[in-house]
Amino acid sequence: MLSRRSLLSGAAAGGAALTLGGGLRPAQAATLTIGFIYVGPKDDYGYNQAHAEAAAMLKKMPGVKIVEEEKVPETDDVEKTMESMIQLDGASLLFPTSFGYFDPYMLRTAKKYKKVQFRHCGGLWTDKDPMNTGSYFGYIGMGMYLNGIAAGYASKSKKLGFVAAKPIPQVLLNINSFTLGARSVNPGITTQVIFTGDWSMPVKEAEATNSLADQGVDVVTMHVDGPKVVVETAERRGMYVCGYHANQAALAPKGYLTGAEWNWITVYKMFLADAQGGKALPNFVRGGLAEGFVKMSPYGPAVSAEARKHIDAIKAEMMKGGFAVIKGPLKDNKGALVVPAGTAYPETAIQLESMNYLTEGVLGSIS
Repeated sequence: MLSRRSLLSGAAAGGAALTLGGGLRPAQAATLTIGFIYVGPKDDYGYNQAHAEAAAMLKKMPGVKIVEEEKVPETDDVEKTMESMIQLDGASLLFPTSFGYFDPYMLRTAKKYKKVQFRHCGGLWTDKDPMNTGSYFGYIGMGMYLNGIAAGYASKSKKLGFVAAKPIPQVLLNINSFTLGARSVNPGITTQVIFTGDWSMPVKEAEATNSLADQGVDVVTMHVDGPKVVVETAERRGMYVCGYHANQAALAPKGYLTGAEWNWITVYKMFLADAQGGKALPNFVRGGLAEGFVKMSPYGPAVSAEARKHIDAIKAEMMKGGFAVIKGPLKDNKGALVVPAGTAYPETAIQLESMNYLTEGVLGSIS
């Protein structure tokens, strides 16, 4: 099947009247065309599926046309995809959803198409970036902390595992939050982290999960684009698992404890309402459990009544706002003090978006 990137290349080569640097074509109807771009497949039980599920909900709303492309690498391929959506489909609002799309690809494209709005998931937008760009993300570290509590109650070995893609701030926050949640149940718990090197590495993800099982880890979670491999491997190995991105309970009917899920429809409906109402789109958007940006998977059968009561109580505190997972005194896993006593970083703290350490209790290295 031809991709939008190849169609654009073909049209350009054939001398089609495409204006590379100009504005959009005149709208033929009062329909807002929105483009979604995914780094992996839309049915990955993970990051991409969470966005695609929200896009599918938007499709049902009046005055909206959705165009999508999946499996777009974090290379100049994404620039070609964005240009094709603008030129061939008339898209005026684009959501490039993968971390590596932001700089330089989205920023560079936005400078060429100043009348198009670009909103990126996860990037740290600043006022030095083009004003037709922005970023949005959720405080899912809160959900990972709740995952950690569930894991802390379920673990018999006191050894947890975390399969992660890359040591970027959002991933490090999830690893640390998961560990701190577990250690709030039992301070002797450790989390062994294995970095695979990229967002979608199914073979390495399976190897990492098996390696963790061989080391005596009995609860595992992850931050990769498609958790399917980790969840299914954990279930086969008799491990418990906490989900991420979307609900993977169907993949692990025995071992699934709960999961931290994105609820992106809340964000996308907000952007849609502003765009359709002629309002300026915000450049920097964040929200957590209380704002409906994040939700938790239903409890699995292995979650005890005691664990449920504990998790529900902490979640209720989080829903009030201002809950701080990262607070002092807190040391990294090399023994250095990273958050002094009396200092707390609630989910809104900008400092969390530049996190560069693993906390005490995490076994592994980011260098």
